Amino acid sequence: TGGYERLAAAELCAAGLPVVVVNPRQVRDFAKATGRLAKTDALDAQVIAEFAQAVKPEIREIPDEHARELADLLTRRRQLIDMIVAEESRLKQAVFKALRRDIKAHIVWLQKRLKSTDDDLHEAIKASPAWKANYDLLREVSGVGNVLALSLLAMVPELGKVNRKQVAALVGVAPFNCDSGLYKGRRRIWGGRAEVRSVLYMAVLSSK
Repeated sequence: TGGYERLAAAELCAAGLPVVVVNPRQVRDFAKATGRLAKTDALDAQVIAEFAQAVKPEIREIPDEHARELADLLTRRRQLIDMIVAEESRLKQAVFKALRRDIKAHIVWLQKRLKSTDDDLHEAIKASPAWKANYDLLREVSGVGNVLALSLLAMVPELGKVNRKQVAALVGVAPFNCDSGLYKGRRRIWGGRAEVRSVLYMAVLSSK
């Protein structure tokens, strides 16, 4: 729901009720599998209830306010980088001096905002001794840089509480079987947290 579920999940959790935030694709696939092709709020509510009853998704820890703040800052950092890349591409194509001057000024402003966001990220880490300790521990691993360490802390709160196979599945880097009878298909990764997987991919590339 684009983040609108956060307040509801936090309030339910604070009230001591079990809460599960599931991938909407799973619920939609469940609806299609049961022949529900139409989509309305009322139908969605019924499908979600039936999905919970049939699948019984595992209750996982809800990220605390600090983790959500960190995740939001990381999202903003990624948006700023995307905008800088887009403006730099436009600058290469710009011909008129006035347009080039305007684009350059915007790039400088975006770079300042990016630095400010990075400063906010580090301040958020320093504000929590536990987060700072985990951040320092992650940075000791070869190939784990600043952005990857922050991403793992904010977007994989299960880290350190589940085994490595479960973490790989959560992030979406665990290869799944595709076999049928004598046929042995290629193992492929599927699902998981795409944002974390993208950061992991870039970290692997840069560490080679």
